[in-house]
Amino acid sequence: MGDVAVGARSGHDGEEHRGHSVGAADPAADGAVTSGNDPGAAGDGEGSGGQPPTDEQGSGGASPTPKKQRSFWKELPILIGIALVLALLIKTFLVQAFSIPSDSMQNTLQQGDRVLVDKLTPWFGSEPERGEVVVFHDPDSWLAGEPTPDPNALQTFLSWIGLMPSAEEKDLIKRVVGVGGDTVECNRTGPLKVNGKALNEPYVYPGNTPCSQDDQGGQFKVKVPKGSIWVMGDHRQNSRDSRYNQSDKNHGMVPVDEVVGRAIVIAWPINRWDNLPVPATFEQNLDARSAVLTVAPQGLALAGAVPLVLWRRQRIKAAEPR
Repeated sequence: MGDVAVGARSGHDGEEHRGHSVGAADPAADGAVTSGNDPGAAGDGEGSGGQPPTDEQGSGGASPTPKKQRSFWKELPILIGIALVLALLIKTFLVQAFSIPSDSMQNTLQQGDRVLVDKLTPWFGSEPERGEVVVFHDPDSWLAGEPTPDPNALQTFLSWIGLMPSAEEKDLIKRVVGVGGDTVECNRTGPLKVNGKALNEPYVYPGNTPCSQDDQGGQFKVKVPKGSIWVMGDHRQNSRDSRYNQSDKNHGMVPVDEVVGRAIVIAWPINRWDNLPVPATFEQNLDARSAVLTVAPQGLALAGAVPLVLWRRQRIKAAEPR
């Protein structure tokens, strides 16, 4: 609208008053353009040779000051804080790293391996299944007498945010063999049976037998109650698992509530990167009900055959000459 005012002054005098009136209406029409200008600004526009005002002129002669960006060193504490919060959330709800402290799971896991444990699915009601490798809290002094490491300040901090396993937590790692309702048994050297079905266990440590011939718990037949699991190490002759803790308050069972989560990946060392799938032997139908159903048809057939045989014998006897 300043162009209108300048153009009006370069024309006839009779039009000057009308052009100035149009210029006077500008503040109401576009306050952003005229904000901070006095009437003398229009006079300055006359000396511009009819050129439109620049952005600097339209804003009162001062260009907008760009927002100054924070320095990297000022943003670094914020980034660290966000990273720590994310790490704590991941550790609490998603995954957590654990270190393998013994040889009880050889050769599936080696001492010193770092595994990532899925902690998310239990929040949605998922429970351990047969064949899974799980981490669980010590249910009743299974680790009594084991040495407790004394971590330094850095290790304590890293374990707090989930980048290292906590030395204070009493956790174990084993393979789930039986779940609630299962009958698990070992006789002589094996094979291990679940609900009467033998397991082919190629993951058992080379040279070990699936079952141990000893009177300390190696020979057993147990029924797993609901809400519990029966666990065993893959290194059968070097694992103090459910078999050897049957005298505790849970009779060797691990309450599902004590399970931290399923170990899904070997994350460290790099040359041992691998996932931890459920072995194929657990893909067969091991449900206790299925074992009953396989016997039921045979029992029904026998029960139906007995009356038929008796009836036939009576017919034959009646037909015999007297």
